[in-house]
Amino acid sequence: MPRKAPPPGNGLVSLRGGTSLAELLFLYDCVTETPTKLRPIAERIGVTVQAVSHSYGRLARRGFVRIEAGRYRATVEGIAWLHGMLRGLAEDVFLRQERLAIIRSCRAIALADLDEGERVTLELVDGLLSARPGSSDGSRGRAARRTRAGSLVEVADLEGILPLPKASVRVVVVPVSRLGDRSLRSELARIVRARPEGLLAAPALEAAHLLRTAVSRPFARFAVAESVADAARVGVSSTVVLLDQDLQRFLAEFPSPGPPPMEIQTLRAPGPAGRWNRRSLR
Repeated sequence: MPRKAPPPGNGLVSLRGGTSLAELLFLYDCVTETPTKLRPIAERIGVTVQAVSHSYGRLARRGFVRIEAGRYRATVEGIAWLHGMLRGLAEDVFLRQERLAIIRSCRAIALADLDEGERVTLELVDGLLSARPGSSDGSRGRAARRTRAGSLVEVADLEGILPLPKASVRVVVVPVSRLGDRSLRSELARIVRARPEGLLAAPALEAAHLLRTAVSRPFARFAVAESVADAARVGVSSTVVLLDQDLQRFLAEFPSPGPPPMEIQTLRAPGPAGRWNRRSLR
């Protein structure tokens, strides 16, 4: 009894599994050419005769091809499977192409006065796409119209790749035992002032209260893991203050593929070893 054709594969991913591109091309050749020998097939699809023979064996065992009247012919099941595979590949490629939309123009913050048609270089400044006069090997284009510094400029004729500055997350871990320490607030204030740039955050009640009483600088309280991960992707570093009891929960909140490069600094009581225990998490 002829085998029932399997359902269509999962697009390009299926070519990494049991189905090879050579098998698809071999079966397509059998449908369109009905060849009598393997060598012409091998030459048309660019593989060796031995590889074509191997493809024929695999397809024949699945009931997709047979030799009939001296010709290699696809079976009804084989034709149905080929149509399904090609349709799945076409749909997969189309969807992937849609996600790779080519950007021809964009808006950026002008870092200087720009004339219409002036060449500009794009870069990320504090996580914001910015345009400065001149051209470089990175992402570049032309100012679409005259623009004053600090205004949004339309940049056309884009080319090149935008360089992404490296960023990391510094996690300041406060032991619960230090919540009543009178020196803690002034110590946190010094830590925050040492790195005034980037995002500041406190994901829980105690840490938020500590920061609020230690510094006047605004800080994020909600969706902190997602916020610092997004910031790191555009080159903005972050400082997160939390209690030691909240560290594991905070790390577990990062979406796949996990947290950005991270430096964990555990605050200790004054002593011979100092106030800090530093380690990196990558």
